[in-house]
Amino acid sequence: MSAAGTVLALLSGGLVGLSLGLIGGGGSILAVPLMVYVVGVSSPHLAIGTSAVAVAANALINLLGHARDKNVKWPCAIVFAISGVAGAAAGAEFGKAVDGAKLLTGFGVLMILIAASMLRPRHGGDNPAVKLDTASAARLLPPLAGTGFGVGALSGFFGIGGGFLIVPGLVGATAMPLLNAIGSSLVSVAAFGATTAASYAVSGLVDWELAALFIAGGAIGGFAGIGLARRLAARRNVLTRVFSGVVASVGVYVVLRGAMSIF
Repeated sequence: MSAAGTVLALLSGGLVGLSLGLIGGGGSILAVPLMVYVVGVSSPHLAIGTSAVAVAANALINLLGHARDKNVKWPCAIVFAISGVAGAAAGAEFGKAVDGAKLLTGFGVLMILIAASMLRPRHGGDNPAVKLDTASAARLLPPLAGTGFGVGALSGFFGIGGGFLIVPGLVGATAMPLLNAIGSSLVSVAAFGATTAASYAVSGLVDWELAALFIAGGAIGGFAGIGLARRLAARRNVLTRVFSGVVASVGVYVVLRGAMSIF
């Protein structure tokens, strides 16, 4: 990779990490467009496979902090992740079979939908003591497994972490508080990303050097984002609205570019 490409990859990874640190999500949805339109990756499939590696690595890094703070409901998180891995594996296979231009166009549509969902207030459940055990299994297993599979399939198909889908999925299935859902979601984000990455790697659709640069840039950007979030804590809603506008704008651009290439 050229020196210019290395710099662009590090900066793009930094933007992904900054987003995750600043507003707690949205970074993975930007990774693929950044790889395609900024770094210059020619194949949408290669960009998806490579971004999945970076997404999985960044999720694991953030999971360590949430686990330390005891924010992870492990039984619920593991069931959701296992079900989602099956969905992600199926979604990745379908995604690889779709024409790159059409896949990128669909990705743009998903960006617009996620941007709209970001504008909705995030609410947690009212059951901080929720626990998956033999007594609650009949009630919690079906929604956890069903929602996990569906979210995993979307994650694998488009190569995203799916945090904005996983968090409300966990809250809806278990009524756990938002903080627990955010921490628990990282188990699935890491698992889905790793599953998608493995599927694409087997097909030779991962640029490992680029993935490493994105991870390195993301670590630096995430550190900066967390520090900035502390200073701007009172303006998090404004930041989220601005970011959703950016995601929607990029989504519209991706859709238009994809539509032009298709037609």
